[in-house]
Amino acid sequence: MPLPSSDEEKHQSSVAENTDHHHHEQFKQQFGFDPADIAAHTPSLRGHKLTAAVAFVAGTGFTLFGYDQGVMSSLLTGNQFEGSFPEVIVEPSHPNHATLQSFIIAIYEVGCLFGALSNLWVGDKLGRRKTIVVGGSIMIVGAILQTTAFSFAQLIFARIFTGYGNGLITSTVPTYHAELSPSAKRGRMIMMEGTLIVVGVTIAYLVDLALFFVNWSSAQWRVPIALQLVFEIIMVTCIGFLPESPRWLVKRGRNAEAMAVISAMEDKPLSDPEVQRTYYGIREAVAVEASSQGSLRELTTGGPSQNFRRTVIAVVYMMMQQLTGINLVTFYATIVFQRLGLSEVNARITSVANGAEYILASIAAYYTIDYVGRRHLMLFGAIGQSIVMLLLAILGYINNTPAQIVSVVLIFGFNTFFAFGWLGVAWLYCAEIAGLRTRAPTNALSTASNWTFNFVVVMVVGPAFNNISWRTYIVFAALNAITVPVVYFFFPETGGRSLEDLDVVFALAYITGEDPVKVSLRKDVPLAGTREADEILGVNPRPSEKPPTPSSSSGKARKQV
Repeated sequence: MPLPSSDEEKHQSSVAENTDHHHHEQFKQQFGFDPADIAAHTPSLRGHKLTAAVAFVAGTGFTLFGYDQGVMSSLLTGNQFEGSFPEVIVEPSHPNHATLQSFIIAIYEVGCLFGALSNLWVGDKLGRRKTIVVGGSIMIVGAILQTTAFSFAQLIFARIFTGYGNGLITSTVPTYHAELSPSAKRGRMIMMEGTLIVVGVTIAYLVDLALFFVNWSSAQWRVPIALQLVFEIIMVTCIGFLPESPRWLVKRGRNAEAMAVISAMEDKPLSDPEVQRTYYGIREAVAVEASSQGSLRELTTGGPSQNFRRTVIAVVYMMMQQLTGINLVTFYATIVFQRLGLSEVNARITSVANGAEYILASIAAYYTIDYVGRRHLMLFGAIGQSIVMLLLAILGYINNTPAQIVSVVLIFGFNTFFAFGWLGVAWLYCAEIAGLRTRAPTNALSTASNWTFNFVVVMVVGPAFNNISWRTYIVFAALNAITVPVVYFFFPETGGRSLEDLDVVFALAYITGEDPVKVSLRKDVPLAGTREADEILGVNPRPSEKPPTPSSSSGKARKQV
């Protein structure tokens, strides 16, 4: 006998409630937390919108970085800046002023160095978002101090203080962006940061050019310095609307929140195998190193995690990036073009054109990174940069008008090679190569390496040009040539793999005794989160916690790029 319609509805409702309750209990048993906990932490943005929002905030941070790198280039030789700080005027009666001119630029890098190093202790304690907020807030205060400077000493202090905040930001933003980007898009997303560094540099050149003609007021240099506040306020404000990194959340035991972020990042339901595999991959990465005692000590460990090797690779990479000589162009663009015979105005216009071309080259690199791979771009860039520097030395020796014209063109070419091989790739690669538990300190050390050698190059270039002139280019030609074998023999490929997959690559290389570079180029390395990967990593999760192995590629790595 059929039930009355009202009873039938009640019966169906009861069945649905029982089914939901069963699913909830099953989910809770499998993962250890209730779906309601995940719902409470669900980000307001999902999928493409979340990816775009994270890219916007990270991009703002790197546009700020670029702006600060380029803003002093033209200000140094402006009449109002020289009037306020006569210590930077280079003339025969004051030969030591070449060093002071380099010092006022390079001292910023010292602040950045200390900021990056402090991230060794505060990065994992505060989390990615809070570290960015702290760094941005420090930069806001520093920008105000620079803008209101009336003495050389005050300007130096303000630049160190601002640099400290920038060091915190640049050692955190790449990690935050990498950890919130799907692996298929991670390369392009972080390469975009490289493009935005150049956008920041070019904006600085444009602002300096526009205000160069305001030669009756200190606004000629105060306004360009003050404009960095726009980027800083946007970044600090917008980061509050974004989720924390799921990898950092898992490290802190906030698993439900991490699961919610992964689901939003992938724009897939919690039941999706890919969401669960990503979650388990992160859990495994934490479990592998759970017995370690503190991140700083972990940096020196070998074994399957190969943390020491990975940290050294990141630190050496950032060192080599600076020794290419890129900041010879970025910081001294206007001065270099004036040395090549251009007038004050034409040198500034050429700097802007150089920045515009630099942007176009970095955009082209954005479209190639996930198809060509990291190593190929590094090698291409280093070889091209070495050739350009050698040609600049030859033309500097000739030193006539045609040689100077060709030299200007070659500087544009140098930027092109650097944009492809070493601009965005450096920040991407160092964020990828480190293991989860050591990612924050490794990025802090690699960024500190970047700022250390940034300081060295910027301090040396001014006096070097005064003393050995065109021979300076020979030094950089040799340094670029040396990077080629270093990259080829020691730098594994990271493209086409999740951040957790790279743990499997290094563990497999350790177990089999193979070279990690060769293992990274193989296509049969198991994905993190699969049973095969668990065996390699030595992880034995409970059967109830094991996700289904993806049917399409249970033991195969993603398509290598």
